[in-house]
Formats: sequence, C-alpha cells, structure tokens
Amino acid sequence: FFPGRFHNVTNGITQRRWLLQANPGLAALISSTIGAGWIRDLTELRKLEPYAEDARFRAAWRDKKAANKKRLAVYVQQKTGFVIDADSLFDIQIKRIHEYKRQILNVLHAVTLYNRIKDDPGQSWVPRTILFGGKAAPSYVMAKLTIKLINAVAERVNHDQDAKGRLSVVFLPNYCVSQAEKVIPAADLSEQISTAGMEASGTGNMKFALNGALTIGTLDGANIEIRDEVGAENFFLFGLRTEEIEAARPDYAPRRLYDNDSEVRRVLDMIGDGAFSPEQPDLFQPIRQALLDGGDPYFVLADYRSYVSVQHEVDRLFRDRDEWTRRSILNVARMGKFSSDRAIMEYATKIWGIPLDG
Repeated sequence: FFPGRFHNVTNGITQRRWLLQANPGLAALISSTIGAGWIRDLTELRKLEPYAEDARFRAAWRDKKAANKKRLAVYVQQKTGFVIDADSLFDIQIKRIHEYKRQILNVLHAVTLYNRIKDDPGQSWVPRTILFGGKAAPSYVMAKLTIKLINAVAERVNHDQDAKGRLSVVFLPNYCVSQAEKVIPAADLSEQISTAGMEASGTGNMKFALNGALTIGTLDGANIEIRDEVGAENFFLFGLRTEEIEAARPDYAPRRLYDNDSEVRRVLDMIGDGAFSPEQPDLFQPIRQALLDGGDPYFVLADYRSYVSVQHEVDRLFRDRDEWTRRSILNVARMGKFSSDRAIMEYATKIWGIPLDG
C-alpha cells in the first residue's frame, strides 16, 4: 500500500574504530602511502589498488599482519593456555553462536582436517589455527552445546602430537568488542558461512575485509555486496544459493548425504559416539541428531562438501604468500562503500530529507 515508505540502506562500520584504532600499524602504512584522507572518506582507499602490484609494499603489508598475529598469539596463550603458531593461517569465526550462522559447519571441517592429518601426518600440511569467539543466548541449549563441542575438539586436537604444528582449534571466552579489536586485525581468513537467505546484513564481514582478511562465505547478507565490490576472484564462495535451498527443502534428506560421504559420516559418528567426550559419550548426540534426524534445517550437510573443497582452495592460495597478499590489499582498497559515513549520508538524503549542501 505504501511502497514509498520502504528504503534499503546497506549498513556500515566506522573506519575510525575498526581500522584507525584497532589496527594502527596497518592504518599508518596506508596513510604514509596514500595520505590520511581515507579516515574521513573511505573511498580514498581505492588509491591502494596499484600498490597491490608493488613487491616492496606487499612485504610491508605482510609485516603489519605478522605483528598483529603475534600479538593475538600472546593474547590467546594468556586467555586459554594454548600456544598457537603465529605463522599459521588464522581462520577466524567470531559472531553470535547460532545454528543458522553454522559454527557447526566450521567444526565439521576442523574435525575433517584433524582426521586427514591423523591418516597422513607426513604430508605437507598448511598450518592452520581455527579460532572461534562469540556468545550464546542464556536459554539457547544448542548454541551452548556448540561452544562445549568446540572446546572439546580443541582439547583433543591441541594435545595430539600428530596435529602439532599443523592444526590448532581455539575458543576465546568472553567475547567483546575490545577482544574483537585484537582478533580482527590478525585474521587471514574470515568465516561468513551462514545459510543463504538467513542473514539480514551483518557487519563482522566488513570489519574483517577492511583489515585485510579474505572471506570464505555464502551468498548471504552483506557477503553479496562485499563480493560484488572486491571482485568474485578475491572471495572464496561456496554453498547453495537461497533459491536452491528453497527448491531443495521439500525433498531434502540429510541422511542420504551421510550415507554417501564417508568423511562426513566419520566426523558425525565421532561427535555422536563420544570421541570428544569420552566421559559422557552421549553428550553431543543432540548435534548429530539435529543434523541427521532433525531435518538439518540450516543445510549444514548440504554445504559440507562444497565448503571443504573451497577450504582446500584456501590452503592452495595461502602457500602463495605474494598472491594472497595482493588479494588482501585489493580487499581493503575496495571496501569504501561499507563506511557507516556513507550509510548515514544515505539516510540523511533519502529518508530524513536533510539538505547537505551546508
């Protein structure tokens, strides 16, 4: 009845908090290279694009990332007691714990990697640290059980000599904005893996990309616009699209996927049979049952194989540090659209009718 009352405004983040304050080393490198105009006008970051081809600038960029990773490694040891390899790929998912955000899919991949390492410890593995952070609502039992599972997997993986130097899993307790300011600048890979069609438009993906992390994600929420801006070649896309999920939903049979994929079957059986909770073998059965007998409403198993395959692509690219760094620079250079300054200006002009010529 009133179509003129509805407007879409993509939200944004403030670069003054999420780059200038949170990542002073990278901010200083950017300002010394293209000037400080980006602090007030984020589109100025476009001036970084040519420097993606400059070997000396790429080396300086890597140095800033390495310093942030060392800082986070110290913080992780202080908070958890786990020692992580600052030279490993920092694969990070920090957000509210929820089934649609699919921390469980990330855990399934972590256990898959662990199994592959156990089966062939002599292979040349890309060292990886998988780090989770986030809070669960007080009464959200499945979310709390997910946190418990992440910690249980971490306990086993991080004390296994076969995994040492190859894979670490960490859950950072008491997630907050101050913690995020330490975590986000250190990320190599940003996990934005919600079920397509479920996320309105988060801002965590923007914060990670603005700090030089490459994104692995579905076509969901702001991922769609970020991928459009940074370029499809600089985004690790996986999984079903929204329309594919809706088309598949009436006939979706997760047990068929379980029966036909030996890797996912092995992982789910380990989770359900107490491999990570020997003192309480049935502790994580509800997770296995939700995926197999509860209909897997968030299509975790449907996207598992695609996700694991694209993660292999991540490993391949991470071995090429120069190309990884080039793509990291281009990600930052193309994030100008996602400033909250632009979002507020759109509200002012399109919705509030505020004249801006003064």
